[in-house]
Amino acid sequence: MRSLFSIALVLLVVLMITVEASMKKKEKGKEPKADAECSEWQYGKCVPNGSDCGAGIREATCNEQTKKTKCKVPCNWKKDFGADCKYKFGRWAECDTTTGTRSRSGTLKKALFNAECQTTIKVSKPCTPKTPKPKGGEKKKGKGKEN
Repeated sequence: MRSLFSIALVLLVVLMITVEASMKKKEKGKEPKADAECSEWQYGKCVPNGSDCGAGIREATCNEQTKKTKCKVPCNWKKDFGADCKYKFGRWAECDTTTGTRSRSGTLKKALFNAECQTTIKVSKPCTPKTPKPKGGEKKKGKGKEN
C-alpha cells in the first residue's frame, strides 16, 4: 500500500512540474500588451547580424517604447536605395559607348516599414559583350547518357 501511495505521489509531482513548465512557455511567447496602445511605430533599417545581407534585426520606436524585430536583408539588394524600397523597373537601355554602361529607371512600387524612398531612381551597370551561344548543334562531352 505504501509503494502504491509513493508512486501516486511521484506521478502527481511530475504532472505538476510539466504543467507549470508549459504555462511558463506560453507566457514567454506573449508580447506585452503595451504594443496595442501605440499606433504610429517608426521602423529603422534592417541591420544584418553578420555580413551585409541575411538575417538581422530592425529597431522600432513609438513614444517611449522600443522593440526589436527580426528581419532579413536579401543578398541581392541594391545598396543605393535599400532593401525596404521596392521599385518597378523598365527595360535596360542600349549600351552607352562613351561610359561603357547601360541604365534603366524605376518607379516606387512599395515602401516597407515606413521607409523614406525616392519616387524614381536610375541604376546602371557595365555593358557586357554579347557572345552568341550555340543552338544545340554541339554536344557537350560528359553530360547525360551516351548511346
